[in-house]
Amino acid sequence: MSTPWPYPAPVDDGAAAHLVSGFALPDIALSETSGGVISLAQLPGRWVVFVYPWTGRTGLSNPPDWDHISGAHGSTPEAEGFRDHHERYRAAGVGVLGISGQSPADQQEFAARMALPFPLLSDASGALRDALRLPSFETGGVTYLKRLTLIARDGRIERAIYPVHPPHTHAVDLLADL
Repeated sequence: MSTPWPYPAPVDDGAAAHLVSGFALPDIALSETSGGVISLAQLPGRWVVFVYPWTGRTGLSNPPDWDHISGAHGSTPEAEGFRDHHERYRAAGVGVLGISGQSPADQQEFAARMALPFPLLSDASGALRDALRLPSFETGGVTYLKRLTLIARDGRIERAIYPVHPPHTHAVDLLADL
């Protein structure tokens, strides 16, 4: 049995209602953690794309008011879940990608530290956020993506999950749905 999530659940504010089945993903090249680029529109097959706000580092303070922003906490446990169940996703024929607005260098550091077997993509420019009108929030003068998951097939959305809660069991919960 997993530990209960100690932070309040985010509410569905309707900010992802437009991300419906069949919606074409934009052809935007995003930097990925191995140094290449990936466009969601060009990915063949089925993919889980988990979008998360921010990952911290030891010795680095959270952004202002982070503890009071519903849905902000949980990016590391969510990524760990996808890491720990990655082979099960592969066996099901589903690829995994993570996306945040953090820089490519921050994404590379996180992927290496957590030994993630899948790429993380950087939307530091906000190009994907703007093109898809992804839900976001601001704190400390910085815009962060809200946590959501897209199931995509051949460059189109099959399903959007928003809000995602709790993040620490999301990967295993989603496997049951797939």
